[in-house]
Amino acid sequence: MARLILFNKPFEVLSQFTDAKSPTPRATLSDYIDVPGVYPAGRLDRDSEGLLLLTDDGRLQARIADPRFKLDKRYLVQVEGEPDEAVLEALRRGVMLKDGKTLPAKAERIEAPDLWPRDPPVRFRKTVPDCWLAVTLREGRNRQVRRMTAAVGHPTLRIVRWSVGEWAVEGLTPGEWREGKV
Repeated sequence: MARLILFNKPFEVLSQFTDAKSPTPRATLSDYIDVPGVYPAGRLDRDSEGLLLLTDDGRLQARIADPRFKLDKRYLVQVEGEPDEAVLEALRRGVMLKDGKTLPAKAERIEAPDLWPRDPPVRFRKTVPDCWLAVTLREGRNRQVRRMTAAVGHPTLRIVRWSVGEWAVEGLTPGEWREGKV
């Protein structure tokens, strides 16, 4: 029976168990998860937060991470400025990036979600408004959401992956994990 772990990855934690590249120690999954034989199914950037799935089953790992299987990945994204409907429609059509046009995304403005505080907090600027978007992708390019929002003129300030397919981070505080159903 495959094992699946749902982990709420905190800000500035690497999505791997070791960090041999950095001369100064950085937080890794091993600081939070002491379960032998599980590995991340996909990645979440160090400066992103939220749901990271880990499993001990290679086929499940591929099904979760491989874009061919088209699992929705939903992100709650705080952006600089206040995107209008034309900007949201551009995200929905797909955005041209240096590595080609993205697949269409689901994108909508949302009220500020009731999330845990980020440490350190996002820098607040009185003169620059911000707002929250829910963005759902079916592909997973490197730093894709950040690059997409920047391409439409609204840089990402904070990003939280809320769900992957049927699995969600709801109920987990940063650094917590629980077993999931496969």
